Amino acid sequence: MVLPVAFFGVFFAYPVTAIVGRGLRTDDGWRLGRLGDVLGRPDVLDVLWFTTWQALASTALTLLVALPGAYVLARFDFPGKGLLRAVVTVPFVLPTVVVGTAFLAVLGRDGLLDELWGVRLDTTVWAILLAHVFFNYAVVVRTVGGLWAQLDPRQEEAARVLGASRFAAWRRVTLPALAPAVAAAALMVFLFTYTSFGIVQILGGPAYRTLEAEIYRQTAQLLDLPTAAVLTLVQFAAVGAILAVHARTVRRRESALGLVDAGGTARRPRGAGQWALLAAVLLTVVLLLLLPLAVLVERSFDGGLGYYRALGDAGAGGGTFLVPPVEAIGNSLEYALVATAVALLIGGLAAAALTLPDSRYRSTNGAAPTAGRLVRGFDALLMLPLGVSAVTVGFGFLITLDEPPLDLRSSWILVPLAQALVGVPFVVRTVLPVLRAVDARLREAAAVLGASPWRAWREVDLPMVGRALLVAAGFAFAVSLGEFGATVFIARPDDPTLPVAVARLLGRPGELNYGQAMALSTILMVVCAVALLLLERVRVDRSGEL
Repeated sequence: MVLPVAFFGVFFAYPVTAIVGRGLRTDDGWRLGRLGDVLGRPDVLDVLWFTTWQALASTALTLLVALPGAYVLARFDFPGKGLLRAVVTVPFVLPTVVVGTAFLAVLGRDGLLDELWGVRLDTTVWAILLAHVFFNYAVVVRTVGGLWAQLDPRQEEAARVLGASRFAAWRRVTLPALAPAVAAAALMVFLFTYTSFGIVQILGGPAYRTLEAEIYRQTAQLLDLPTAAVLTLVQFAAVGAILAVHARTVRRRESALGLVDAGGTARRPRGAGQWALLAAVLLTVVLLLLLPLAVLVERSFDGGLGYYRALGDAGAGGGTFLVPPVEAIGNSLEYALVATAVALLIGGLAAAALTLPDSRYRSTNGAAPTAGRLVRGFDALLMLPLGVSAVTVGFGFLITLDEPPLDLRSSWILVPLAQALVGVPFVVRTVLPVLRAVDARLREAAAVLGASPWRAWREVDLPMVGRALLVAAGFAFAVSLGEFGATVFIARPDDPTLPVAVARLLGRPGELNYGQAMALSTILMVVCAVALLLLERVRVDRSGEL
């Protein structure tokens, strides 16, 4: 566990602590009074209020829209079900910049709604909420649907035989069993929407800012480090609380009773009501998930192949780039591959450490396994990069990794290191359940036969965890490809990534810049979708978790 701890200490804890310290410390010492000063400002209170209520509204709306989809994928068997599962997962691995661009093509100026009915929803909270539902639909479907598929339907049928109505049987039998999964999904959606950045930047305009967007404004535009430091601490505290509650719900979910083989609970829809529900879910998927992506692709071809050809010209669109925008494709692929390798190494070692039996840490007198608690604490720490401000991490890289022996500020490796921080939690969450499922007696038998620990791992664990590693690599690659919050600070002007290039193009006026942004977003979407479809072919997690 030494290497994962060192990695997170150097590339996560150190930059975040340094940037917060610079904001709260002066030559005269620590100025903790700034906490009250900043949190008492009306503009900061407005940001905190908007961040919280939009996250709550986004979570409630996502549950309302996605729970029927979770039920359909859990209980119904129909042609194309596997394809539908892959389709609903595509938005989750798309970069937030692409999501914002896709909804801009539908809801923004000269967008689909503007052309058909003269309606514009960009720079409104409705655009943000809808984009958040689009992005997090798969979280609910996968998390809740995975458990729903394993609940024994005979329990609910027994309640109906005893006289309970269909709704009463569902409320008293199924809903309590699903509650941990629903809570876990809701907490993850709340976490992602509470820390939303790219979507708010593109769709919210100057009127709406989340904590993450405000941290970026205070850091990059106003250079007000004290305010940014206080907001980072607030977001850190909120994320820590969310993850603590999420850990409890996951443990409750793992102890759920009455689970059966998921393959035996799905049946073909029966009756007009079930077919109508299936049709409604398919219509929701088409309008909410597929339509924005289809409009994005269509707008990228408005000028034929002109926008794509312009990607090869650095001077097109008013000289936005030092290099042709098309080079961002190769940059992103190279960075994402390196980040994936780092995430697999660090995440794989961390997952292996988290599977160490508590008996190794128990003292001879039977005292509580203190080290075991440290391991569980490290498990929670691994999730923090998903919620802690990526803007803070990126800016922290610039001000901390600039002196020997870690003078990396001018090195290309900074970008994949920042991306790997986001990929590690996905690797751990994918590999850890598989490692925990390996029977320890197999390792013991290998040891009895004379195998070294390394050979026992290679001969026993690796064959069982190999496919899980491929799935983890797919997720790590997709999220690394789309990382934006930290990369926007550390990507060099002559080596932009795809999300950074899209944001630059959208930030400049002109039809050509807008068209090139649509073209780059389409390319980024296709690459992420291909990675996900390959992931689905080797999918090993039948619980449906992301």
